[in-house]
Amino acid sequence: METYQEKCDRLNQLREEALMGGGKARVEKHKAKGKLTARERIEELVDPDSFVELDRFVTHRCVDFGMEEKKFLGDGVVTGHATIHGRVVYLFAQDFTVFGGALGEAHAQKICKIMDLAVQNGAPVIGLNDSGGARIQEGVESLGGYAEIFWRNTQASGVVPQISVILGPCAGGAVYSPAITDFVLMVKESSHMFITGPDVIKTVTNEEVTFEELGGADTHASKSGVNHFTFDSEVECLRFLREFLQFLPSNNLDDAPLGPTTDAADRPCQGLEELVPDNPNKPYNVEDVIKEIVDDKIFVAVQSDWAQNIVVGFGRLDGRAVGIVANNPSVLAGVLDIEASQKAARFVRFCDAFNIPLVTLVDVPGFLPGVQQEHGGIIRHGAKLLYAFCEATVPKVTVILRKAYGGAYDVMCSSHIRADVNLSWPTGEIAVMGPQGAINIIFRREIAEAEDPDKKRDELIADYKRRFASPYVAASRGFIDDIIEPKDTRKRLIASLRTLRGKRVERPARRHGNIPL
Repeated sequence: METYQEKCDRLNQLREEALMGGGKARVEKHKAKGKLTARERIEELVDPDSFVELDRFVTHRCVDFGMEEKKFLGDGVVTGHATIHGRVVYLFAQDFTVFGGALGEAHAQKICKIMDLAVQNGAPVIGLNDSGGARIQEGVESLGGYAEIFWRNTQASGVVPQISVILGPCAGGAVYSPAITDFVLMVKESSHMFITGPDVIKTVTNEEVTFEELGGADTHASKSGVNHFTFDSEVECLRFLREFLQFLPSNNLDDAPLGPTTDAADRPCQGLEELVPDNPNKPYNVEDVIKEIVDDKIFVAVQSDWAQNIVVGFGRLDGRAVGIVANNPSVLAGVLDIEASQKAARFVRFCDAFNIPLVTLVDVPGFLPGVQQEHGGIIRHGAKLLYAFCEATVPKVTVILRKAYGGAYDVMCSSHIRADVNLSWPTGEIAVMGPQGAINIIFRREIAEAEDPDKKRDELIADYKRRFASPYVAASRGFIDDIIEPKDTRKRLIASLRTLRGKRVERPARRHGNIPL
């Protein structure tokens, strides 16, 4: 019979075995590629000595293909809870040194357990993904494990923040869990996501493509929009995530988090007049405007490489996190198109789910015209953004900087779709369309019959600008609450958001709406 000390020695031996993952040789091979181990990634991410591991002694139960002879403690995934800046998080880190991080039944059950605990206890879920996909030896049990995770991702959506960090391959059905989560982070040259790999694509379609071209970090950041943040190294990625989490509440019952700031609430925004040209046709980068307005000029752009004609991201005003949506005239003149509508709609819905107030900065000439846009479904996709703003019940403050034309004026969180406060700079232009287009339609005959058509057109355009290229008509009808000088933008946003902290909205009972997906 074992003595107490012998039992303790046995425990410590098993703990040491679990720490070795797939064994010394596999760990060394993994690190030779410049990659951190699963446990090193966790240590880099969480507060020192805060990680508490769960299920370290779990092993698979597969007896096919000689698998009964290949068992590793933990079964290829490290799971548990920790704190980040003192706040509880639940996390899992797949271990590529064990079966290439492949997911089997026991592996999946470990992930599902911490997801259930996260929802039950109102804490974010972080997945550090590094896996070759389903464990083929376990067949349908592996597929069932993925489906159990997908189901939990869906149930947790809008309840606790879910973040996926891709630190290696993520292929086949495995990609759908990150796709459901709120944010995806990837590392250049080492992160890859795809449904089918280059070899299968070559066989089926005869297309030749590299792993990086098909599903690398830059590809998903700039072409597909799957990737929200891109980094040069794992350490940079994990350190960013530590700070990024401070903009997010732990769950959907918490308020938007507060952060320290010494930036005065009444600080004038000097220089905005120079940043935004008087000429409505001259471009500028709206991120410069955002940084001038927010606390300490700190703004974290989301999906900054995709659909760059719209900017979305997080900042703070009066110390409290806010979500910002802004047209960007430096790209495609700031028009709304299919990708911009999708990008902004998903961001708006995230903020609404987690009680993060929305600030919308408007400078939009309309929706992008063209056969490709129409056939691609701009009607349906543009309606997503409209739906998202209409659906949102968090505090919503809108500022019109310059142009607000056509249906895009309505869609960009106008008073008509229940923005709480609507402000405009004196440079605001609210109209069905730009002056030249409007005049060419309204006065086509008069211009054609005029003795000097060009002179007549110029006169009519000047009159149209006087009457419509200003915010005063909208303000006279109460559609704009106030017209402010640019330098007062920060002060007025903070004052408005302070009054809206107690906002409550009751909606008719229903299962859910039917967003035009």
